[in-house]
Amino acid sequence: MQEKETTIGLSWAPKVSMPSSGKKDNLVDSLSLSETSIWKAGSELVDGLYVPPREPKKLNKLLRKNMKDTTGKSWFDMPAPIITPELKTDLEILKLRNFIDPKRHFKKGDKSRGPPKYFQVGTVVESASEFFSGRLTKKERKSTLADELLSDSTFQTYRKRKVQEVNESRRPGGVSKWKIKGKATWKRANERRGR
Repeated sequence: MQEKETTIGLSWAPKVSMPSSGKKDNLVDSLSLSETSIWKAGSELVDGLYVPPREPKKLNKLLRKNMKDTTGKSWFDMPAPIITPELKTDLEILKLRNFIDPKRHFKKGDKSRGPPKYFQVGTVVESASEFFSGRLTKKERKSTLADELLSDSTFQTYRKRKVQEVNESRRPGGVSKWKIKGKATWKRANERRGR
């Protein structure tokens, strides 16, 4: 049995017979092959593979596309994260944090409509001194901020109260024909009464 040689890396060369100096038929065949887009001349092959010519504009564009999307050295090359639906809802909740807790006041954030491009998500590790005061129990810990807010009873009562207040302010207050809306309505009301 013959054993095949295992090669590491990539090796490939077109399987085209090269023209010999003695026969004219092979020369014509090789010229017609060189015009096709599949076969390239031997001078254009590097290690048996076709490498496009080096043009600075195209090379720079390719390098920019292959570069990692980071903030730069001054921000320790923080990468741009992949935004999942859970992460997107957490970012929206952080934007609306002014409306979540009535007793906390936050500085207004950026006015951009979309999520930020560069950010990191971490976990808060409490110190041993905050074991009873500032710690969430295992039952209170959820995977996302939205789940934590929905399970919080004080937030639910505050949210229900605010929704009722908004609904009451938007509800019309009584029958519209009895509302006084300027002098013209006074005249019509007097005409109806017969005065």
